[in-house]
Amino acid sequence: MKNPNPIKGVLFDLDGTLADTAVDLIESLDASLRDFGYEPCDPSIARFAASHGSLYMVQTALPDIAEFEQKQIQNKLLEYYHLVNGENGGLFEGIFELLCRLTQLNIPFGVVTNKPARFSRPLIAKLGLLSDIGCIISGDSTLFSKPHNPPMLLAAQQINCLPRNILYVGDAQRDIEAASNSQMQSVAALWGYISPTDKYESWGADYLFEIPSDLLQLFKK
Repeated sequence: MKNPNPIKGVLFDLDGTLADTAVDLIESLDASLRDFGYEPCDPSIARFAASHGSLYMVQTALPDIAEFEQKQIQNKLLEYYHLVNGENGGLFEGIFELLCRLTQLNIPFGVVTNKPARFSRPLIAKLGLLSDIGCIISGDSTLFSKPHNPPMLLAAQQINCLPRNILYVGDAQRDIEAASNSQMQSVAALWGYISPTDKYESWGADYLFEIPSDLLQLFKK
């Protein structure tokens, strides 16, 4: 059932929703794996893990090693990622046009991501969005990250919209849960890093969209 409240603001997840960042993340993962004597991860597997954070990527590549070593490899991954963050990839096809349409309609938009600010802000700068974006809420902006609602509600304050009038777009179950926990409307971004085993139909999203341009149907005026 679609939410009847008008959409007056739009918030996006970052990795796998707004931007295709998997190339840089996988490059950093493989470099860190080599440093510890392991083979690179299958990129098709690593891509699906990219939306869930650096530790999850390491755990996906090496599920059977000790947790302390997984975290050592994660720390090395983050060192490499700091050097290449935003160098490859970019906005998903159709996102730029969507953002232009929101700007035309005077609908503010922003980002709520679990990515730490030391990575999210430089990445958004490289995407060329700093001058237009209404807010950047990172994984360390509030005490609790998604799927909890504090970052979502902080974003709502910063773009000056009531949560019920905000559409949140994300490619992971926690994104849809975060929207629900904040009384926001939600889109499951099926163009993102969704694996074949993800049961996105059961996430409870208000909308399931295959490509970013599908969202334009919500903003016809």
